[in-house]
Amino acid sequence: MVATIRYEDIVKVPKALLHDHLDGGLRPATIVDLAAEVGHELPTTDPEALGRWFADAADSGSLERYLETFAHTVAVMQTAPALRRVARECALDLAADGVVYAEVRFAPEQHLERDLSLDEVVEAVLAGFAEGTAQAVEAGLGIRVGTLLTAMRHAARSQEIAELAVRHRDAGVVGFDIAGAEAGFPPTRHLDAFEYLQRENFHFTIHAGEAFGLPSIWQAIQWCGADRLGHGVRIVDDIAPDGSLGRLAAYVRDKRIPLELCPSSNVQTGAVDSIADHPIGLLRDLRFRVTVNTDNRLMSGTSMSREMALLVETFGYGWKELQWFTINAMKSAFIPFDERLRIIDEVIKPAYAKLLA
Repeated sequence: MVATIRYEDIVKVPKALLHDHLDGGLRPATIVDLAAEVGHELPTTDPEALGRWFADAADSGSLERYLETFAHTVAVMQTAPALRRVARECALDLAADGVVYAEVRFAPEQHLERDLSLDEVVEAVLAGFAEGTAQAVEAGLGIRVGTLLTAMRHAARSQEIAELAVRHRDAGVVGFDIAGAEAGFPPTRHLDAFEYLQRENFHFTIHAGEAFGLPSIWQAIQWCGADRLGHGVRIVDDIAPDGSLGRLAAYVRDKRIPLELCPSSNVQTGAVDSIADHPIGLLRDLRFRVTVNTDNRLMSGTSMSREMALLVETFGYGWKELQWFTINAMKSAFIPFDERLRIIDEVIKPAYAKLLA
């Protein structure tokens, strides 16, 4: 029965993560250290209290207010050593949580206040991920980290960031993204960037269907050609109470377009009222390509293990369902197909086979 699934066992099992923001996952103690170095004022300098402040401040029911909490994390990520440290600790923290593959995204344009160039920002983050990955492997915790470069949808640098992503594609950048407030900033504003990425045979995901509804999802897919949907939770608006699918929902399901669902974050931003009300259960039952993600581990006070534990507790899922979510994510990753298969066949499936037995 589900009751036999313990949190500590969820931590140990391999997990794959597709939607995690670097500036949303800092250790509170690191924020305190880095803020002191650059003279940035924080709500509190007690790490434990600061962690609670972030979770409370983000728990507003508004995406716009949720995004305001990033002012403090971004402020301390303006130097190469700081970016390198944050990325290194991110890789270590994910590995300690049993994540064997992660795609972590960040917006280079937000880290230029102390005269770094866009390329220097990316190089610092990639170096940090490499260091963290190596340290994790030394500790017996295998993890691979791919990087997504994000452009802010309210700004006008998406073409520049898309070119930056392609420039670093052989150094660890595996994809592109746009993020920020959805309302008033449709993905079609960045059509040139998406068309460029398609010509370069490069992968991209788009934040869509989180705070804004079906038009955002439709544009992301049909106009921009997104490989995945960042959140996409509002696709449920195109599903009737009897479970029948509208044309957009059917297209998303039938094309196997991955949904990067982030349960705790979706509650915090008001996309859904509670974990119990989250459509992840319905979408799984209808066989959408559902994945489970953290979004912002600091703001949500969460981890991949916690997100999975919440689903076990709320929907009664067992190891079979957790394996399904994990393989879905790994299938949907932006690394080459043979590398995805290797992680599925050699890491994920053997671990779950022991639990299912």
